[in-house]
Amino acid sequence: MTSALVSIAALLALMAVGLPIAFAMLIVGFAGLVYVLGWTPAAALVAQTTLDAGQAYELSVVPLFILMGSLVARAGIADDLYVAANVWLGRFRGGLAMATIVACGLFSAMSGSSLATAATMAKVAMPPMKRYGYQDSIAAGSIAAGGTIGILIPPSVVMIVYGLLTETDIGKLFVAGIVPGLITIAGYMAAIWLTAVLKPGIAPRGEATSFLEKLAVTRRVWMFALLLIVVIGGIYLGVFTPTESAGIGAFGAFLLAIVRARLRPAVVLDILRDAAGITTMLFFVLIGALIYTAFLNLAGFSYWLSEAITGLGLTQLELIFILMAGYVVLGMFLESMSLIILTIPIVFPIVQAAGIDPVWFGIFVVVLTEVSLITPPVGMNIFVLRSVLPEVGFRTICAGLIPFYVADIIRILIFLFVPMTVMFLPLSMH
Repeated sequence: MTSALVSIAALLALMAVGLPIAFAMLIVGFAGLVYVLGWTPAAALVAQTTLDAGQAYELSVVPLFILMGSLVARAGIADDLYVAANVWLGRFRGGLAMATIVACGLFSAMSGSSLATAATMAKVAMPPMKRYGYQDSIAAGSIAAGGTIGILIPPSVVMIVYGLLTETDIGKLFVAGIVPGLITIAGYMAAIWLTAVLKPGIAPRGEATSFLEKLAVTRRVWMFALLLIVVIGGIYLGVFTPTESAGIGAFGAFLLAIVRARLRPAVVLDILRDAAGITTMLFFVLIGALIYTAFLNLAGFSYWLSEAITGLGLTQLELIFILMAGYVVLGMFLESMSLIILTIPIVFPIVQAAGIDPVWFGIFVVVLTEVSLITPPVGMNIFVLRSVLPEVGFRTICAGLIPFYVADIIRILIFLFVPMTVMFLPLSMH
């Protein structure tokens, strides 16, 4: 037990001095295994774990969805999504900010990355909002908050990692994220509307457009919508597995980029290079997590913690509130992927012992992780906006996020007390 506690302190210390989390977990996990098993068995276990992870069929979903996201991003679809959302919502008070939320939700559904969504939409949405007199706070706040949807609406790399670490059905996780994603979009739009009503000068109305104009712009994104329906609908209906859907999605995104005349040899090489780099990073992180988890299990830490929590006699609701408080605090200092990878190996055995559904808990953890992306001092989406929009101050962005924090509290309570909002679709899967 002492060795496990020392390993946690060592892991946090290595991360504090700037060592990437993947290498920190590899070093600490391997050292712990050597301490528990000895040099030769530890080396054999690490080698076998690395080999098994590299050959795992389930992991093939990762590079395919990353490639799909890269292709969609390079196809210039974000601009058309924003324009389409704007012509439908722009005439309402706060309409441009609402359009930003909708466009973020749709774009992130294919990119699967919150940071990529925030960076892309900052370039697309900020100039027109400034042009129409939106204050920097609500404009930047809507982009930062909208970007968080990327890890909730499928396909999501964070969900894939959670599914692999907990052996939870990734297809069910993807499908379970649909309704919460729509609730999130609706809640953020409501927050913008109410803010614009209470403070009319913060987000004025945009220009009205005719139905024919709306139809013309919407036609430009129909192929993207069709690809999204095929990828997610196929999983829900049981037509194909998540890995097969990832292959179909990547191929469809490739065709979409060709149709939109956005692919040149140099661009293709950049896309493949980016996808390979991100995939390599994620594989290192996953292998590090698996090795560190193996050490914690052999050291008896997971079993001890599960028994200790169970011995307190907490109800499921009390346990969830304790975990929620822990995630909120940790989310202030850790980025989303680090948060999931560091906590799930420790927390999940406790959740299993309490009888909490792993699919529901996966979505709930992803939602809490979303909140961490816009929570100072280490809100990754905030820092992305600061790098893309250096003229907008840190405090200005945080002030603009206040209405979205309120919306987050409400949606967390909905998912907590009405769990069928999360479980309805996965329970009805074929």
